[in-house]
Amino acid sequence: MPDEHACDPVGTDRLLPPELMNHADATVPDPKTRLDCRMLSAPHFACLQPDTIAQQSDLRTQRRSGPGGQHRNKTSSGVYLEHRPTGLIGEATERRSQAQNRDVALRRLRYAIALGVRTPSPLDNPQENSAEAVGSLDEVESSLRKRYRRHSFKLNEENVDKPSVLALMLNDLWASGGQPSLVAPLWSTSTSKIVMLLRSYPPALVWVNRVREHHGRLPLH
Repeated sequence: MPDEHACDPVGTDRLLPPELMNHADATVPDPKTRLDCRMLSAPHFACLQPDTIAQQSDLRTQRRSGPGGQHRNKTSSGVYLEHRPTGLIGEATERRSQAQNRDVALRRLRYAIALGVRTPSPLDNPQENSAEAVGSLDEVESSLRKRYRRHSFKLNEENVDKPSVLALMLNDLWASGGQPSLVAPLWSTSTSKIVMLLRSYPPALVWVNRVREHHGRLPLH
């Protein structure tokens, strides 16, 4: 199970290697200046298989109203999942089937985990080039990053990989102070595709704009 650890502080802002620079003064902020986040060791929980997350979670059913008007029956189809390692929660009550609500709650939990905790980014190793930095990461995270290099990032919300990709992208954006221009080379993509991915899951865009505001930057739209 990943253990919490402190971010690795390094003196002042660090100049990126040439392949990660979009302009001459591109820097990764000093880790000590980052927005406070819960930092865990890799792999990010959102990158684990959904069944693994389910096994790590406590399930509670919730009673919801069934069909039948004022005197309709009560059914225990609502599902509430609490992830024991992080304390984060996913819930769903809108479906008639408990199995369907469980699937929705699990998906929502994975997104909550993607936003709620951070693991190290390749940008924490600015002395390495992008390929070396990605390759030095946890095997699960590294494999996912390699699979999604040069990807369009047009992922619907039910795509099983989307919470995983978002989690790693948010790691990079947190480490970069919310600057997509510093993150794009890690994924061999464009800044517009990164912003498109964030827009496709609005809570992620809200979170990145909190990071940007913390570093004195204007919001992304």
